[in-house]
Amino acid sequence: MERDLTVGIVSAGMYLPDRIVTSSEIAAESGLPEWVVRDKLGIHEKRMAPADLHPNQMAVLAAQDCFAKCDVDPREVDVILCTTEEWREYLLWTSGIDLAYQIGATRAWGFDLHMRCCTTVMAMKVARDMMRSDPEIRTVLICGGYRIGDLIDFKNLRTTFLFNIGAGAGAILLRRDWPRNHVLGTHLITDGSMSKDVIVPASGTVQFPTDAAVARGLFKFDLVEEEKMKARLNEVTMDNWMRCIDEALRKSGYERKDANFLNMVLIKPSAYRDMLERIGLTEEQGVYNATFGHIGEQDTIINIIEALRLGRLHDGDVMVMVGAGIGYVWGAGCVRWGPCEV
Repeated sequence: MERDLTVGIVSAGMYLPDRIVTSSEIAAESGLPEWVVRDKLGIHEKRMAPADLHPNQMAVLAAQDCFAKCDVDPREVDVILCTTEEWREYLLWTSGIDLAYQIGATRAWGFDLHMRCCTTVMAMKVARDMMRSDPEIRTVLICGGYRIGDLIDFKNLRTTFLFNIGAGAGAILLRRDWPRNHVLGTHLITDGSMSKDVIVPASGTVQFPTDAAVARGLFKFDLVEEEKMKARLNEVTMDNWMRCIDEALRKSGYERKDANFLNMVLIKPSAYRDMLERIGLTEEQGVYNATFGHIGEQDTIINIIEALRLGRLHDGDVMVMVGAGIGYVWGAGCVRWGPCEV
């Protein structure tokens, strides 16, 4: 790691649509008891988008919120890493180009990144590595919208672990030599043996989403290899998460005992409490957004905003950002919050 390169988080923005789906609504549609939805799945409420509010449109709103909180002009952005999910306005479309145009980032070039719910962690690594390799890249915006909740069928109990998925957007602005909130080491692990276990069956060239396929529920997420994936996840998930955390901390010059704040994508409550315990943190040293729902990779951006609002993220904290995505991928990144030496 080059000691003379520092990249800091300047600002974070978010957008959540107004529509709320409650645990009682999910219980009624799925047939599950409401206490299971609330206590086991960790869903009190989640946000969903109306038909006329689209993913990259929400990303624009999150970016505008991000810039409204700092003195950086969008015209100063050099690169946009767009994390708007693949379920978006159009197929075969570069969302990052549209995002740059919509927010007035007239100097920026951009491209799209996808690693499911680990994308923000991966994008922070990409942004930092790009600044390391090209000294002319000074300011990078990571931003994206998400409405994967459209593809969840509450009647399919194989996919209860996806019931918390909703809609929203997040944006985070990074800058070279920024004197605060330094982005440090990251670590990622993938296991392609599960790459086709959770899919939308009729959604691509293998099977087109014809009217007949949609009517059969094939244009919704399904867990098509249930026993195989559950066995593999139970075997490796927690170890892979902890390995990513430990490696991200090591690359940042820290150990597990140095972590002060857990910033994790939304998972079931029991797994979240297990993670806190393994790192040695209390529930006050993290954020669990049971009222927003799972906004995919945007969770880790939204968590920063919520942690600051709640007074849980403090100057001097070593924040561990943790993600995971179907496929399967695990990742962690380390951020030193507050004033840092440049």
